[in-house]
Amino acid sequence: MGFREGEGSMSKIPKEPEEIFQEIIDDCKQLFGADLVSIILYGSAASGEYVAGRSDVNFMIVLSEQGLALLDRAFDLIAKWKRRRVATPLFLTEAYVETSLDVFPIEYLGFQNNHKLVYGKDILKDLVFDPQYLRLQCEREAKGKLLLLREAFLESQGKGKHLQQLMAESLGAFVAIFSTLLYLKGDEIPQQKRQVIKAFCQAFDMDGHLFDRLLDVKERRSRLSASELTKLFKDYLREVQKLWKIVDELDKENRSAKDDGLVRSPN
Repeated sequence: MGFREGEGSMSKIPKEPEEIFQEIIDDCKQLFGADLVSIILYGSAASGEYVAGRSDVNFMIVLSEQGLALLDRAFDLIAKWKRRRVATPLFLTEAYVETSLDVFPIEYLGFQNNHKLVYGKDILKDLVFDPQYLRLQCEREAKGKLLLLREAFLESQGKGKHLQQLMAESLGAFVAIFSTLLYLKGDEIPQQKRQVIKAFCQAFDMDGHLFDRLLDVKERRSRLSASELTKLFKDYLREVQKLWKIVDELDKENRSAKDDGLVRSPN
């Protein structure tokens, strides 16, 4: 099934994501009909950090099991919308999400905290997360990323371009961990990255200025020499080293609280 493009409309990148919502809804309904459960916007387009021409527009498209079996219908749709910086959507079912909260809790907490319902049922708003699964994934991610960053640092041979790319590509994963740790602490999670960094660093005594500088590098707001980038990266490694220890301490606190609960039980 093909899609006819409006005159000149598909060559234009949207200034705001909302400009294309109705077209996306119409296209998806044309393809999937009653098998379309919902369309959800996520990422920078949902958080208010969207920059026309630089940011992608990310959608989650939820289908029934029957609709997911007809995924090849979407070939033309994907090709059509890529011209307007719409990334290939996440196609999934409600059951897939519900049974993935133990495996990818950080990712789905991020979706829940930062999304806009475009069409249909909001399958994210009532998700409930097990704190232990969240803490465990935080520890796994923090320790794993630290090893990868050390390895990549050595392989970079201190070349500024490679270091800049490493910092830009890895920072998003740490912002997701920061959001999760704020959630576990019971604090409100801001939507935008810079506010997440500020809230986390204040709550857990981390170097907020450092992560602000890293975000400036990622967003190309600052230009640093190779030696400055090397120093910044070494400071980055130092803070990530502190991060996994913070996560590990949370586990010790949880175990201690459980032990105290047993000791103080009226039984």
